[in-house]
Amino acid sequence: MSYILHTIENTFGHFVRSRRLALQTRKGNAFSLRQLAARIGVEPSYLSKLERGLEKRPSEQTAKALAEELEEDPDVLLALAGKVSTDLQEIIRKRPQLFSQLIRELKNMPDHAVLRLVREVRDGTW
Repeated sequence: MSYILHTIENTFGHFVRSRRLALQTRKGNAFSLRQLAARIGVEPSYLSKLERGLEKRPSEQTAKALAEELEEDPDVLLALAGKVSTDLQEIIRKRPQLFSQLIRELKNMPDHAVLRLVREVRDGTW
């Protein structure tokens, strides 16, 4: 396993475990490893390995199911898993040069500037 992949998995796993334990503290046994694994349709041992960074990245479906159960944004969990959602991949494929240029330009912009741009595009005020 490469160092980069191992780091991504540990970040993903650490995030999932921290979030699950926080929800377990607030909401009880519904967020035990076994209960959560059952709700997202995976084996408890697989979820445990994901949390410890011992398993390869989860599928998009598993990451999205975890995000829903953990009350998180699916794109955040996908990013932590080193993935991009299928719908975003399709959008990028339609105009790869434009979107790659846009993303590179946004890379160094402060969050407030990116949010302003998003609002302008969404509201059609540009």
